[in-house]
Amino acid sequence: MCLEAGIDFDFTIKGSDFIEEMSASLAGSLFGTKPPTFDAAIVNPPYRKISTGSPERLHLRSAGIETSNLYAGFIYLIHRLLAPGGQLVAITPRSFCNGPYFRPFRENLLASLAIQQIHVFESRTAAFRNDGVLQENIIFHAIKGQPQPAEVIISSSSGNHDGAVAQASVAYAEIVRPNDAGKFIHIPSASHHTVAKETMAGLHTSLASLGLSVSTGRVVDFRLKSALRQEPEAGTVPLLYPCHFNGGTVHWPRTDARKPNAILNNAETRPWLVKSGLYLLIKRFTAKEERRRVVACLFDPAEVIAEWVGFENHLNYFHAHGQGLEKNLAVGLYAFLNSTVVDQYFRRFSGHTQVNATDLRQLAYPDRKTLLAIGGEMKQLDQPQNELDQLVEKHLHARP
Repeated sequence: MCLEAGIDFDFTIKGSDFIEEMSASLAGSLFGTKPPTFDAAIVNPPYRKISTGSPERLHLRSAGIETSNLYAGFIYLIHRLLAPGGQLVAITPRSFCNGPYFRPFRENLLASLAIQQIHVFESRTAAFRNDGVLQENIIFHAIKGQPQPAEVIISSSSGNHDGAVAQASVAYAEIVRPNDAGKFIHIPSASHHTVAKETMAGLHTSLASLGLSVSTGRVVDFRLKSALRQEPEAGTVPLLYPCHFNGGTVHWPRTDARKPNAILNNAETRPWLVKSGLYLLIKRFTAKEERRRVVACLFDPAEVIAEWVGFENHLNYFHAHGQGLEKNLAVGLYAFLNSTVVDQYFRRFSGHTQVNATDLRQLAYPDRKTLLAIGGEMKQLDQPQNELDQLVEKHLHARP
């Protein structure tokens, strides 16, 4: 192509391990060579988690880089190899944009590189359909050693080769909020997401100020495999998975499901169980194509009678300092978290299909009075989405 266009082009294909070679160079290893300097890098790094004792992790650590994913390791190395003013264009998973695991990576990235443009794909299957990669990917363009711009170009497309591209300029302060200690990277992808952001910006109540907490389910099933039971029996208590969600309430037991329904209640398992009470459960993992990213369900001890209960690790649960919630507050939270405005806002700032406890703690909530009012008006948990949205919006807009 360059020849046909009259462009001189030389290339070198390196067959060595990039992580190993560049880490050694940057670490000043006795066996390492002087690190190269690049004016530009266009990269599609591999997406794979790396364990603590893996060769890749040890190589990166020797260069002062600590990360649990290969793509982050590649980006760390590359931006250190860029010359001042050097440019980086990378297609990576979107997962680094939020969450605690990638916070050091975000801090390093934003301190070293000025974000110019971010492109998002509406489908997580289209970009790499031939490789069977199911990731929510983005492309970002950044320049080394410059201050962050006043505005960032945000573009989006379906991911298909012939798909139209839409773009807009967004204030950098909207992408990375000045007072956000976590350095979350927010990526708006549609106009209604902006409306959701404006609505959520009017909320200032934290979960802690409501006297509530959210935790990840304590039961990691493969670690307690011998204590699991497919069906309830004497000496067991309910064990809940996402498959037990049913129209806003818990359907237990599910004898038609592949997941176990019960766990032994003994000295070994008791630390991983929760005293029964009224809890709000949230799925930790959803498919991007699901109707809602945040899926909430109410666990009512009147419907599943037990002294203790196990929440599996694929669930988050809201509680009041380890105890159950009061009814109207729990129902109000249920309605708020299942609302379209929260779903759109969460999709805007969340870079992956996980809903982590940290994400839920970062969220702003209506005040207690508003949540209690919403909960008091809820006639049924499985009401149509438009009715739930109208109820939530009415109370949010009625706030003083």
